[in-house]
Parts: sequence; structure tokens; C-alpha cells
Amino acid sequence: MPARPPLVLSEESLGAWLLKTDPRGTSVADLLAGGLARVATRCVRRSYRTDLIAPGQPVLLWVSGGDRRHPAGLYAQGRTTGPATTDDEGQLVMPLALEALPEPVLRDELLEHPELSRAEVIRMPAGSNPSYLSGAQLDALRQTWPQVTFG
Repeated sequence: MPARPPLVLSEESLGAWLLKTDPRGTSVADLLAGGLARVATRCVRRSYRTDLIAPGQPVLLWVSGGDRRHPAGLYAQGRTTGPATTDDEGQLVMPLALEALPEPVLRDELLEHPELSRAEVIRMPAGSNPSYLSGAQLDALRQTWPQVTFG
């Protein structure tokens, strides 16, 4: 039997979770106008990654798609508030608290960065939640865009 390849993500390599939302199904304007306070969970797909979710980890909200008012990029930051759990409807969710970034970090800007242009959300935009940034990518994001603070 062939050896199983190493997992891409581990507790040691995780910098921040990255959760995607599609503006065709979620009003980004409503979220940013105070609705983030009502977002306590986001659906995630069960995988080895969901076993890594723990309280206090950094989280970023990525808006995908081609909405002209809200082009693809990072729009909110926050932290996990617990491990992944199953909600009342049987969906696996990541508990979290989010706040809007003062200025979004747009996909076009990330494409220009040598480290962040290799982020999973850029390489595999159709991937499922949760995606992630590595520790090195999170460091690069914080150094280049000071509005990313995680409180």
C-alpha cells in the first residue's frame, strides 16, 4: 500500500482560516453595514481541517465572485470562538466573531504580492470552506496591509 501524502495543513502551519462568501447569495453591503455582529457561525465542509478548528484562531472573510460594488477580496477579520460543531439543522459550522476591515484587501492586490499570490483561495478559488492562509502568508498580509490586526 502506498504511503499517504502529508496533509497540507497542520496546527503548526495554520496562519488564519479563510471563509468564503458569494455576493450572489449573501448581501455584502448588509454584512458590512453592521450585519457581521449577527454572524456567529459559517458553514464548513467536514474534512481533516475541521478537526483543527479551535477557539481564538484568526479568521478572514473572503468575498468571491465578480460583484462590481464588492470585488473579490478580504472584507472582514475575526477569531474562532470554539471548535467546529453541528448546528440545529445538522450542518457543520465554525463558530466565530467577525468585524469589517476598515479597507478591504482586494484579490488584485494579493495577486501582486509574491507570497500571497500563492494563497489557496487564489490558486483554487472554487475550493470549499474552510480555506486558509499559512503562517508566512498571514505574516505577509499583516506587514503589507496594516488594517489586518485581529483586534
